[in-house]
Amino acid sequence: MKDFCGNTNRREFISTVGGGFTSLALTGMMAKGDKMEVNHAPKAKSVIFLFMYGGPSHIDTFDYKPGMKGMDGKTIKVKTFGRGGKKNEGRIVEPKWNFKQYGQCGKWVSDLFPNLAECVDDIAFMHSLTAESPIHGSAMLKMNSGSLISGKPSLGSWVNYGLGNVNENLPGYVVMLDKTGGPISGAKNWSSGYMPANYQGTVLRSKGDPILDLKHARGMGQEEQYRIIESLNQLNAGHLSQRHGNSNLQARIDSYELAYKMQSTAPEAINLDEESEATKKLYGLDQERTADFGKKCLLARRLVERGTPFIQLYSGGAHNDDNWDAHGDLENNHNKHAGNTDKPIAGLLKDLKQRGLLDETLVVWGGEFGRQPTAEYAKGTGRDHNSAGFTMWMAGGGIKGGVSVGETDELGSAAVEKPLEVKHLHATILHQLGFDPNELFFHNAGLNEKLVGVEGADPVSYTHLTLPTIYSV
Repeated sequence: MKDFCGNTNRREFISTVGGGFTSLALTGMMAKGDKMEVNHAPKAKSVIFLFMYGGPSHIDTFDYKPGMKGMDGKTIKVKTFGRGGKKNEGRIVEPKWNFKQYGQCGKWVSDLFPNLAECVDDIAFMHSLTAESPIHGSAMLKMNSGSLISGKPSLGSWVNYGLGNVNENLPGYVVMLDKTGGPISGAKNWSSGYMPANYQGTVLRSKGDPILDLKHARGMGQEEQYRIIESLNQLNAGHLSQRHGNSNLQARIDSYELAYKMQSTAPEAINLDEESEATKKLYGLDQERTADFGKKCLLARRLVERGTPFIQLYSGGAHNDDNWDAHGDLENNHNKHAGNTDKPIAGLLKDLKQRGLLDETLVVWGGEFGRQPTAEYAKGTGRDHNSAGFTMWMAGGGIKGGVSVGETDELGSAAVEKPLEVKHLHATILHQLGFDPNELFFHNAGLNEKLVGVEGADPVSYTHLTLPTIYSV
């Protein structure tokens, strides 16, 4: 350390004192407070995206199809397109759970979500979402980045880019994965693509320390460590000027700065011991099956309180048994994953509301697609992928609750009334944050790139789509 200026080269210095910080995976955390000009008064300040990886079945959750009762096992003519390819007929698997009406709006919800059903008057259900691909990898990228192929910035990156980071001591874009692992395609789903690397997502762990390597190196004091980081950043800045701007190197500089700040701020932000026992119980932290996802939801609320613009939580890991991809035993699969998430999600909505945060926090729920009304195999209750019509919902952030938009056919196989594309969902999210989705762009390779594509898209309430208004204006 003492001989650094005279006898230790830059590479050795980084290896000696910077190794811990470089393993933080914190390059997506700091937008220097910069933000784009909003186009209108925003309704929401933050987004919490609850991603049900694998594709939950809409007709077994929120899209009530009473006409399917008694059709179980019947082979009918119905066009489907999923993992098993295109088919013209299939064996009906009728919904396996009973539905009841809830709230003043009288929304039908299945027994899979008894706790969330209590919140329907705060939720806007979109029953006519469509996706371009029935394959997990490409459909995930489409839902997360607006593109079927990798290399584009994710939704969270666009939000982080547009809003900037209100709290420069914490990440602006946070991702929390399932305890069984991440989704297919991994980090491509929270990549910043062609944007600078400092807009990409930061992964927080649900077990152990949520963020690694935040402790001072070898018992080093805070002031001494700051001097080291300052010297290191000066060296990196000099190298950056020679490289004529390098987003990865700039992100490294930002990450060192932020990591230093987070050593004092992050432990407080992620310390759930500060929460009351009643709050922990509301999120299901007192029950083994709900504790993991409940912890993620509670961390999301704490981050929203501290100004984090975009947080994405995953339910479902890499393997079929660990996510919502119910190809075989639908009942076992959905009982497991709905049971793990129902109470935590309801707790999140109720907690945000009672704290006055739901009005400014947009909560989004859904997967990359839905599931078919017919069985995939000759035996069993499993359903194949369905990208032709499925359900997602939004709550808070100015969204008008207790309403439903669009419909699928009587079997739930395809959207037939007011079909929506993923870009309309993205446009609505950006709109609630104060942006015109057709005007928010990033200049790349001579093009003004947009999340909603070159053809553009409007929120689901715009008149040319003839859809009911689902947000208050």
